[in-house]
Amino acid sequence: MKNKNIILKCLLSGSLILGLSSCSSSFLEDVESREKVDAVDAGTVYDPVMFVNGTYGMLTDWDYAFSWLGVTEIISDNADKGSSATDNGSDKLILDNLEHTSATGSISAMWTRFYKTIGRANESIKYTENFGLTDQAYKNRLIGEAKFLRALHYFWLVRMFGDVPIQTLEDSQSWFVRKPKAEVYAYIEQDLLDAITLLPKKSEYASADLGRATQGAAQGLLAKVYLYEQKWQQAYDMAGNVMTSGQYGLESNYANIWRLSGENGIESLFEVQARGVEVAHGVNQYSETQGARGTGGWGWGFNIPSQNLLDAFNAAGDSVRRDATIIFRGETLYDGRLVPNTVENPMYNEKAYSSASLGAGDGDKNVRILRYAEILLIRAEAAARIGADAATPLNLVRNRVGLPSISNPTVQQIWNERRLELAFEHDRWFDIVRTGQGKSAMSANGKNFVVGKHELFPIPNAQIIQTPTIGQNPNW
Repeated sequence: MKNKNIILKCLLSGSLILGLSSCSSSFLEDVESREKVDAVDAGTVYDPVMFVNGTYGMLTDWDYAFSWLGVTEIISDNADKGSSATDNGSDKLILDNLEHTSATGSISAMWTRFYKTIGRANESIKYTENFGLTDQAYKNRLIGEAKFLRALHYFWLVRMFGDVPIQTLEDSQSWFVRKPKAEVYAYIEQDLLDAITLLPKKSEYASADLGRATQGAAQGLLAKVYLYEQKWQQAYDMAGNVMTSGQYGLESNYANIWRLSGENGIESLFEVQARGVEVAHGVNQYSETQGARGTGGWGWGFNIPSQNLLDAFNAAGDSVRRDATIIFRGETLYDGRLVPNTVENPMYNEKAYSSASLGAGDGDKNVRILRYAEILLIRAEAAARIGADAATPLNLVRNRVGLPSISNPTVQQIWNERRLELAFEHDRWFDIVRTGQGKSAMSANGKNFVVGKHELFPIPNAQIIQTPTIGQNPNW
């Protein structure tokens, strides 16, 4: 997974939504990306793993740094735009104020990036199936990885936009017809069920492949998918499969999760890989865009913790997660770095902080996508819905950070726990939408959430111009 010697070029250049190619660029290595195979490449045989690595590599793209921050965190009550008052960050102030439209760039960027990644996964599966591999376990693993990545991106799509096209290589017309949300979820479920049967356990990977999708990652993501679908029993059972697998546990020190020593650790189900033997191509500017801004700072200062989030930590008496999540102006960080009082904003996101690669454009920070604590919270929420034991998994999460147990937790208490545990992990906006808290949560943060509109993002205007029949979401 952290092999810095892989250079991935594209063999196929099939047109996808917005005319995008499914071609791959380099994976974790800063090399030139080519959209088509040059004549010099004629006769070259590419190992299918190159296609899979190219799909992973999409997660290190710039869109997953800056645009992703806008549509997941800055838009929510967890964060404010940050930076300087005069710096709108392109459309970040618009998103912060819930004034986005179908022309908002970050929304269009993620729609485009999701489908490009899905295109790569599709091509990867096809190429692997037809390559003639004789090692069936290796073949299964590669297909399972691609199916996991495809499911992950369809999940992100359906959360943002609701009904969306399901792209298949066999039917190009499918690219321009939105499928009902339930059908998209069924497609995601099947990909993940396939991945569960095809992928190895985390402990079965060689150290060089640490960070690839695993059986546990597919089980964990499927539990989360079931939660969003309100399939409570299935979510409860699938989270239980992860819990009894013997592959995962909680880090004893919450703050350690986002440090070098916590990368791919016992709590990690899946994270974006950005570090190798040498720092080369990390997640493009993920840390830099969120670093402290101003004199003595090291970044752009976007996506800063809101006063609303700080108040939530303090109201819960949750100093451990507060201090691991928020960098405060004037504090000395765990690595001895002083955050001077001259930086522009009073708070920054500590989960994005990189100690070894401070302020670098290509940083070394792995981005955590799914971890064991969330599985416990999924189990707790599902348990509360079906009348099972919600206290045990919830209190494992609470006790880890020194908070007292709750004997009979309510669903609202579990939701509150999710906010504090998962702050700045790109779920808050979708949590308040799926739980019906959008209006109340955003009103408490001084923002006007319009019921019947803001639950979904608008389909990008550029896509509607190209394919008018695709239609727009309600009230956009």
